[in-house]
Amino acid sequence: AEPGEFTRRAFLNGKLDLAQAEGVADLIESASSDAARCALRSLSGEFSAAVHALVARLTELRALTEAMLDFPEEEVDAMHRDDAMARLGQVRAALDEVLARSRQGSLLREGIRVVIAGRPNVGKSSLLNRLAGEERAIVTSIAGTTRDVLREDIQIEGVPLHVVDTAGLREAGDEAERMGVERAWQELARADVVLAVFEAASGMRAEDHAILDRFEGALPAGAVRIDVFNKIDLAGIPAASMEGPTRRVYLSAKTGEGLALLRGALLAAAGWERSGETLYLARARHLRALSSAQQNLSVAGNTLPRWELFAEELRLAQEALNQITGEFTSDDLLGEIFSRFCIGK
Repeated sequence: AEPGEFTRRAFLNGKLDLAQAEGVADLIESASSDAARCALRSLSGEFSAAVHALVARLTELRALTEAMLDFPEEEVDAMHRDDAMARLGQVRAALDEVLARSRQGSLLREGIRVVIAGRPNVGKSSLLNRLAGEERAIVTSIAGTTRDVLREDIQIEGVPLHVVDTAGLREAGDEAERMGVERAWQELARADVVLAVFEAASGMRAEDHAILDRFEGALPAGAVRIDVFNKIDLAGIPAASMEGPTRRVYLSAKTGEGLALLRGALLAAAGWERSGETLYLARARHLRALSSAQQNLSVAGNTLPRWELFAEELRLAQEALNQITGEFTSDDLLGEIFSRFCIGK
């Protein structure tokens, strides 16, 4: 059998739609029990049902719009003009809810890439070990012990985090350290969240400010930075988490004090909000399709009273949603129009 052949046959024969077929792979690849439950819901058709409900609302709204354009003398014209915006608002609200649940679910599938960075001997490797719950990195009092990139996959409340420990950022003393520092900056260029580690007792030194200045051009757009002030056990400072333009967390990687605050800050940076609502284990293409439909509906609201433009934006939104389940039919609209209106009678 070819890779995915039986699931593909099920899709081609109409036993599963495309989102359900992808749910099979997601279930197999699930990295946590939460992700597995979300994948199982996708496989059972919950995500597809939510998308189909959106498409049904759009189809009804498109049917009314097309009927008004083709037969302006019918009574449907006045009726549609009165409630088109109300119907559009309902569809947009439903789409926003599906997109929000999909974004939350996508975190369970993809996780976030967390890079630990800072000057040498501030406790980066100790922080990695504490987050991992075991001794994954060598820790010594010698500055520059870490020469290469260390990776560890962990979970916080079911959300996978791909944590990367890097070499201390400074002017390299030898070739091996220089390569480690270069790799550190390469990892920072791909980070979703950066843990910038400093010493709590000394605060930010000139070297730390130089590193932060370089962060401005090195970090990708949208990356979140959390300033971690480590070694509070030596400074006599209590654990704390402070909000601001950049979140600050005061902790001790040695004792574990304040680690819960860091875990909460990481989840907040990822946009994770634990709720009792059903989450959809959406893939990147699902999010793109939902966002595209959201944009089309937003544009549609600004096109009135140009009803032909309004109808076109609705069509584009429906096509985007149909990409999720693999349905690209366009003839359903005619049947919807004639089933709801006695045109020509």
